[in-house]
Amino acid sequence: MDENGYEGLYLSNQLCFPLYAAAREVTKQYRPYLDELGMTYTQYIVMMVLWEYRKCSVKQLGSKLHLDSGTLTPVLKSMEQKGFLQRCRSKEDERVLLVEITEKGKKLRNEAVDIPARVGACVKLTREEAITLHTLLYKVLGGIDENREK
Repeated sequence: MDENGYEGLYLSNQLCFPLYAAAREVTKQYRPYLDELGMTYTQYIVMMVLWEYRKCSVKQLGSKLHLDSGTLTPVLKSMEQKGFLQRCRSKEDERVLLVEITEKGKKLRNEAVDIPARVGACVKLTREEAITLHTLLYKVLGGIDENREK
């Protein structure tokens, strides 16, 4: 124990640092595969939502990805220019901006299907460890979301 009580400031005692460093390193593993598709990691996770749901509002997309509209807007504009998605106003409520996958975006799924397994092979965890980590990370996110709502 530090005699001045500063041990809470040691990098080795931080939960946030290994989360940050691991996220950066794992995300870096995606780069060569996403470069082949002409996409960034943020564009890739947007596509993952659209491959699953086909169409959603920007607000729903931001909620699922934990991204604000200021971050999403330029990403979505770029993806629309590439032909992966289209944006349009809701007919029911003009204030709602919808995002919908295009045929080109749907076809991209076939090219991306093996990326999770390729990146997963770089992470040296057993299946059980990966499931535990996944559960714990979503628990962390849930706690942060609950705190934000207070």
